[in-house]
Amino acid sequence: MTVIQRFLNGELEASDEALVAAVTHPSAPATLTLAELAERSGVAEPLLLSLQQAGLLVPIEGGDQPEYPADDLEAIAAGMKLIAAGVPLGSLMELGEDYAAAVDRTARQAVDLFDHHVRERIQAEGGETEAAERRLLQTFNELLEASGTLVRHHFQRTLIRAAREHIEKKA
Repeated sequence: MTVIQRFLNGELEASDEALVAAVTHPSAPATLTLAELAERSGVAEPLLLSLQQAGLLVPIEGGDQPEYPADDLEAIAAGMKLIAAGVPLGSLMELGEDYAAAVDRTARQAVDLFDHHVRERIQAEGGETEAAERRLLQTFNELLEASGTLVRHHFQRTLIRAAREHIEKKA
């Protein structure tokens, strides 16, 4: 409804249609119910619900019952490796909740940057609606991939730097 209202108010152009569809109705990934996710991951449903409450496990919107992308299994397995190594679950959940909140804020700022500096520029250039639509969607997908690379790179480098500083402080 919000998207329709933005089109009616003239905030979105006709060439935004493919981008809006890609963001609001992405290609359907393989999904699992909470029970299936628990069974396949070996993690109890109450713990998965705690992960969801912390913002670390996000169901796909729009169904009768919550469903989760099957690739969440990979993230759950990674978390289980941390727990198996001795990281306390409570501490990990607290850290994850802080991380999720920070990422949410950063993602919202990134969307604003994209909207203002990329989408608006492409719209202002004018031209054929279909060409602008294709360019906008292609640029969005390329920048989504680039953003993931930047985040992973930055986090790993920051984590290594923090580990080095921790070791030096102990010495």
